[in-house]
Amino acid sequence: MEFSTAEFDFFMRRAIELAKRGNGNTHPNPMVGALIVENGKIVAEGFHARAGTPHAERNALAALGRNPAPGATMFVTLEPCSTCGRTGACTDAIIASGISRVAVGATDPNPAHAGNGFAVLRAAGIEVVPGVLEDECSRLNPIFNHQITAGTPLFAMKTAMTLDGRTATRHGESQWITGTQARADVMRLRRYFPAIATGSGTVLADNPSLTARVSSEEVFCPTRFVFDRRLRTLEKLDLLNVFNDEFREKTVLVTTAGVPADFSEKLSARGVKTWEIPTENFWVDFRSRVAGEYLGGVLFEAGAELLGSLLSEKQANYLYAYIAPKIFGDPAARPAFAGTPLERLSGAQRLSNTAVSRHGNDILFEGKIEV
Repeated sequence: MEFSTAEFDFFMRRAIELAKRGNGNTHPNPMVGALIVENGKIVAEGFHARAGTPHAERNALAALGRNPAPGATMFVTLEPCSTCGRTGACTDAIIASGISRVAVGATDPNPAHAGNGFAVLRAAGIEVVPGVLEDECSRLNPIFNHQITAGTPLFAMKTAMTLDGRTATRHGESQWITGTQARADVMRLRRYFPAIATGSGTVLADNPSLTARVSSEEVFCPTRFVFDRRLRTLEKLDLLNVFNDEFREKTVLVTTAGVPADFSEKLSARGVKTWEIPTENFWVDFRSRVAGEYLGGVLFEAGAELLGSLLSEKQANYLYAYIAPKIFGDPAARPAFAGTPLERLSGAQRLSNTAVSRHGNDILFEGKIEV
C-alpha cells in the first residue's frame, strides 16, 4: 500500500509518542518507537523500555504475534541496528518477519554504523524509506547523539526567560516566569537527564527539590549537583531540601574549596557526596568525573553566573530556552547569562539544529551550541 507524505508523517508521529514512553529509562541506549501498519491500519506497537531489553522493532513484532501481512510496513524512529548486541540485530528480526517496507526517522548517528541498517535491509529486498520526520526523531535522543559522536557526557542548559532575556526581577522574584505547560515540559527534561545541576544562589533563593514530578508517575530524582565554590549553602545545611529530603543521597556538593571537617561529617552522615575540584581545568575535570559515574548527561538549571561560566569556557553543548510572552524592561532585572564581555558580534556563540515548540503561551527554543 502506498502512503502519502501526510500518512507517513502521521504514523511516524505515533512512533515518536511510543518512543517517549521510555523517557529516562533507556540510557545509555536511545529512546526508540516502532509500529507495524497493514492496509493503512496500525496492528502492532512497541518501544524500547530499558537497556538490555528487546529493542522497539522486536517488541512491535512480538506484539503482532504472527507474520505480518503481505505489503506490511514498519515505522521506526531510528535506523534499525545491524550489529549483534545483547538483544541481537534488529535487521535480522525484520528480515525474518517478512516485512515488506521499513520507514525510518533518524539515521544512526554512529559514523561506524550510519546507513548500514538500510543497506542490510535493502540487500534482503526490503524497501527502505529514510528521513521521515528526521529532525523530530533525532531530537528524541540528544544524550545518545552526543555521546556516540563526541564520546563525552552532554552538558545542556535550561533557562526560563522573558522576551527581553530576564529570568527574575531586580529583587530576585522569578516564580513564575513561564506557565504551567512549560513547567510541565521541564519535568519531562528532568526525567530524561540522569543528572541535574544548579548553583548555590538558586538553592538559597528557591530551595528547590530538583526532582521530576510527572503526572501519574512516581517522583523521580536524578543525581543532583549543587555548585557552591564558596560553601554558602552549608550555612543553611539543615534547611535546604537537597541536603535533607528522601533523595539526599543523590546530592553531590561540587566546590573548589576544602569542606571543613565538621560540615564534611554532617554531609557524609546524610549520604551527601562532596566533589572538591581544583579551579584549574575545573570544567574538564568535572566532565571527566561525570563520565566516570556513567552519567550520560547533565541538565544545568541555574542562574546567570553558572550558565555564563559554561558558555565562556565552551563547555555547553545544548540549550533549552523557555521564553514567556512577558517584558520586564528593567536593565537591573537578572539576565539569563552573564559571561565574558563580548567585544564584537562575531564572537557570539551560535546554535545549530534549532527547533521551536509551543507550550501554552510560552515557546521552547532549543538547539545544539556550536563550540
